[in-house]
Amino acid sequence: MEFHKKILKNGLTVIHEKRDVPVTTVMLACRYGSAYETEATKGVAHFIEHLCFKGTNKRTNVQIAADVEKVGGTLNAFTHEEVTAYHVKLPSNHLPLAMDVIFDMFFDSSFPEEEVRKEAQVVCEEIKMHKDHPRSYVISKLKEELFKKPFGMSIAGTEKNVKSFSRQELIKIHRSTYCPENSILCVVGNNSLKDVLNLARKYSSQIESRKFTKPVLSKVIKKNSQFKEKRSNLEQANISVGFHFPHANSTERYSAEVFSTILGEGMSSRLFREVRGKRGLAYSIRTELDLGTNYGYLIIYAGTDKNQATEVVKACLEEFNKMQTISEQELRDAKTQLIGNKKVSSEESDDTAANLVISEIHTRAEDFYLFEEKINKVTLKDIKNLLKIQGNSVASIIPKE
Repeated sequence: MEFHKKILKNGLTVIHEKRDVPVTTVMLACRYGSAYETEATKGVAHFIEHLCFKGTNKRTNVQIAADVEKVGGTLNAFTHEEVTAYHVKLPSNHLPLAMDVIFDMFFDSSFPEEEVRKEAQVVCEEIKMHKDHPRSYVISKLKEELFKKPFGMSIAGTEKNVKSFSRQELIKIHRSTYCPENSILCVVGNNSLKDVLNLARKYSSQIESRKFTKPVLSKVIKKNSQFKEKRSNLEQANISVGFHFPHANSTERYSAEVFSTILGEGMSSRLFREVRGKRGLAYSIRTELDLGTNYGYLIIYAGTDKNQATEVVKACLEEFNKMQTISEQELRDAKTQLIGNKKVSSEESDDTAANLVISEIHTRAEDFYLFEEKINKVTLKDIKNLLKIQGNSVASIIPKE
């Protein structure tokens, strides 16, 4: 494995990990996501992501997908708080095709008027689908209980917002943020750095001149509150408990990773053993971390019988506070688990590309390779310091009587 990073004259950051496996992921990411939006524009980054698949000045929406799929490749994208990323995964010998397609759709999307109208409805259906999925919905509601608007709002935004965005407004935001100096190209696979740089220069030189406007992160205002909804046609109570945690660019983020692993990641975690194994209160119970430049939170999710919902919340809070009692052996085991999980997930070139891009946004891409070293430095004291966090939020969806 070889790692390289270079910034081109036009400002485009190029990250490259050379592998011997003949599969390559090409990811092109914009440093713009939901955390940059106001209450009125919430959902616009996600909507733009959808529209970048709808055609360019030289490809229709069908051609974008067909060009990648005809060589056995896959094409996808994601929007998060601080990034919108598009990625192609295909045999390494088709790198020029991957670069051509992804640069085209990323920088030269045409936003056809009819597609804007149709895709607004598609996104609205996605919002409805999300609400109909209790686990996803209760976690998004928990975010609302941990943070005030606009940050606390869903990445997809609201139906009202999505339907209000005009083609002109979308193009303006796209052209002012999807600029080389605000973008990261990450290539992970069996290709030379020379080929990657030559193709990056070739396709980025074809981008029309545009004025870059540096996005500003919205202010994150914390809160702790509770949400409860009773819903018909639901068999199980869905519960999430949340805590404010260190930010991604903090040295404490590695302590947070170990903390989450011990508390609720896997069948050997404390929550699983106590809440499911010992007390039989839930089938599904786990923790999740979401850490960014100016925010961080830990989620505990559980699915349980409606009559046990209060008891499950109490048990989760008890186990959280009992983290004060973790042993050196638990700490060592969690470190081994975390490092092993990272190595297993890194086998996939698309997972590695996403992690490299996110590392570059939060600190620097090189820190991705320091993960094992940083995790091994975490101490019992570091873990226990996280328990100084004050307060929590709870969101629950309960079956109606």
